Amino acid sequence: MPKTKQQKKEIVDSLKDKLSRSKSVIFTKFEGLGVAENESLRKDLRDSSSEYCVAKKTLMDIAFKDFEGLSPKDFEGKVAAIFGYEDEVAPAKVVSDFKKELSDEEKDKIVFVGGLLENKFISKEEVDNLSKLPSREELYAKVVGSLNSPISGFVNALAGNLRNLVYVLKAIEEKKA
Repeated sequence: MPKTKQQKKEIVDSLKDKLSRSKSVIFTKFEGLGVAENESLRKDLRDSSSEYCVAKKTLMDIAFKDFEGLSPKDFEGKVAAIFGYEDEVAPAKVVSDFKKELSDEEKDKIVFVGGLLENKFISKEEVDNLSKLPSREELYAKVVGSLNSPISGFVNALAGNLRNLVYVLKAIEEKKA
């Protein structure tokens, strides 16, 4: 049954609201995803504060009309928009990890077709590169490790001097005994 104008307006308003709250949007083409696979992907995305949304490309086109170079109508096949609310990289990483779980024959079931990052359209290659970046937590760990490294070296140098002093005193004690 076709949607009424009011239902279509609600869908467009919902897409605009999601877009206003998101830090990034990833567009994927999906063909032949089963219900179980789809629900698994949606759960993984929810766990990373992202949302998987499927709507008609015409309605997406209306919702995303303010972005130059982006027209969901130009994408081939069925298209989903994945909104990332907390981490810009999370939606791309989750979809990429999901694709790794699929067999080689099934990898074409979901494919990146583009995205929005910092209110600019990015190509599917850029989305793929985005999915290969380390997560926010990994980057934090690297920064903390880098900051901690000089301190650890300094502590080890001081401990080495104290250790050497103890060895010298021990040697003097043994020589006198």
